[in-house]
Amino acid sequence: MRAVVQRVTAARVSVGERVAGAIGPGLVVFAAVGEGDTEADLRWMAEKVVNLRIFNDAEGKFNLSLLEAGGSVLAVSQFTLYGDCRRGRRPSFTGAAAPEAAREQFGRFVELLRETGVPTETGEFQAMMNVEVSNDGPVTILLDSAKSF
Repeated sequence: MRAVVQRVTAARVSVGERVAGAIGPGLVVFAAVGEGDTEADLRWMAEKVVNLRIFNDAEGKFNLSLLEAGGSVLAVSQFTLYGDCRRGRRPSFTGAAAPEAAREQFGRFVELLRETGVPTETGEFQAMMNVEVSNDGPVTILLDSAKSF
């Protein structure tokens, strides 16, 4: 599983004119399920996201996690994180999980985030979405469960 994690003051995702999910301070997680990802990958990612120490303490240092600082998660499925651009000019997405498997595993990832007690909103799987992000910092972190074990 791959994710781009952004610390935000606010964010929302819309599908057409409808707001599918919105948060105040917290993290936007653009996440993609890879071919062969397992429950262990999903658990690792959920735990990593809520425990990343990327929020400022009283001295302005990265010492607080989302669990400690408070806030929410806006999780947005984004298979394009598996775009391989090493050859040619059009990305290949063969590393991404098939849509039905990805839907199920992304849903499980969201469940795992919610189980931590962090309020979690989502976009709409396989929809054309408009994501509005108010970056805080900006702080952006890349995560890949394949590089974790």
